[in-house]
Amino acid sequence: MSPFSSLTFGQRLLELPPVFYRHIQPQPLSEPYLVAGNARLCETLGIPSSALAQPAALALLSGKQFVPGLPALAALYAGHQFGVYVPQLGDGRALSLGDTVDGEGRRWEWQLKGAGLTPFSRMGDGRAVLRSTIREYLCSEAMHALGIPTTRALAMTGSADPVYRERPETAAVLTRLAESFIRFGSFEVFYHRGQHDEIRLLADFVIRHHFPHCAQAEQPYAALFAEIVARTAQLLAHWQAVGFCHGVMNTDNMSILGLTLDYGPFGFMDGFNAAHVCNHSDHAGRYAYNQQPQVGLWNLHCLASAFLPLVSEEGLLEMLSSYREQYSQYWLILMRNKLGLVVQQEGDEALIEALLLAMHAHHTDYTLFFRRLADFDSTTDNRALRDLFVDRSLFDDWAASYAARLQRETRPAAARKQAMLAVNPKYILRNYLAEQAIQAAQQGDFTQIASLHDCLSHPFDEQPQYQAYAAEPPAWAQEISVSCSS
Repeated sequence: MSPFSSLTFGQRLLELPPVFYRHIQPQPLSEPYLVAGNARLCETLGIPSSALAQPAALALLSGKQFVPGLPALAALYAGHQFGVYVPQLGDGRALSLGDTVDGEGRRWEWQLKGAGLTPFSRMGDGRAVLRSTIREYLCSEAMHALGIPTTRALAMTGSADPVYRERPETAAVLTRLAESFIRFGSFEVFYHRGQHDEIRLLADFVIRHHFPHCAQAEQPYAALFAEIVARTAQLLAHWQAVGFCHGVMNTDNMSILGLTLDYGPFGFMDGFNAAHVCNHSDHAGRYAYNQQPQVGLWNLHCLASAFLPLVSEEGLLEMLSSYREQYSQYWLILMRNKLGLVVQQEGDEALIEALLLAMHAHHTDYTLFFRRLADFDSTTDNRALRDLFVDRSLFDDWAASYAARLQRETRPAAARKQAMLAVNPKYILRNYLAEQAIQAAQQGDFTQIASLHDCLSHPFDEQPQYQAYAAEPPAWAQEISVSCSS
């Protein structure tokens, strides 16, 4: 009996014509083994986590077998990469196995990332290395636990098969799930080819499966675009509020559902630097932390061009013009929550901006500061917070303003503290923690992956057994460099 016999697989991408995808024959890993399995996601899907280690499951998760009766598919898309349009990209190392429905009626598309060559691999090998697969497995689940929309990670399989990047490494396959992997570039490719019927078919598909309420709107395609604008604005606000840098915000890495998609040279900031660039391949800083909200809008403009056959230019421009306000409003909500403010006041944005300027000046640890801020007490010197600044007087000046602002709150201090602890994580996937887990895994020790995954699944809890993961990063953490091959 199949370990996934409780699941019924379909392949809804087959509702679209063959121009949208290619049938794929995976290149399986040799002698695959299970590196990590996500018990919590297994529970959501309605399968026992023990099933992932069974030979039949490993065969499916490593590309040795198909879902019976269903083809594996690689999707076609294009995209703007670092501002330059690339006319054909597509799933170069990912393929869709099919989709299933969980107990709550939510449909999940299953993808294998790293299962070998596809017609869209271009000059690549279609493989993923253990290093990058560990990073995506851990970060996608960390983001989910933080409440940030994201693709999910079910399992990671490994093999001794060699893969060549900057140096020889070993291969791995990530089984990742999402409601959809459709990207901005999925629309762009057909616009630039002049295939407007295909744009309409894809938009109808997206409305049917993901935004059915848009079908009832007076202008369904305009309603669809408005949803994408809103979700993108909210996603970028989430990233900024938690100090997350994506690193490669090309339009082919932007989800039409507003999910965090395609984890590569990402990074959570340690010391706050508004101009932080997490991708060492990004020499011009196009995707720096403080550029991300604007890049989100730039990418939406690219998508808007692809919607021109469906929506008037005037209508698209009007929706695009709402992006900045939507982003700012949502970001301000998130930042007020981080500061424990529930009463909206006009000077709040200035208070937040003053704090970020002070943190930027001293590269104050972003996560540690906001976590410790929950213990702020205007009757003490707040030493744990002051010690995060080189110039303590800079903090003292801001703290005086913050204390005065808290006087205008209606919530008791104890309730404010609990609310702040519930939104300011104690644990994030710092790059050095991922690096330690990677180095251990490359020696055959996967325990740190399991421990980090368990810890990051409850990022707001104290978890004394994982206290070391909440410490200030070591000096060598600043030397870690990640790129598009990471």
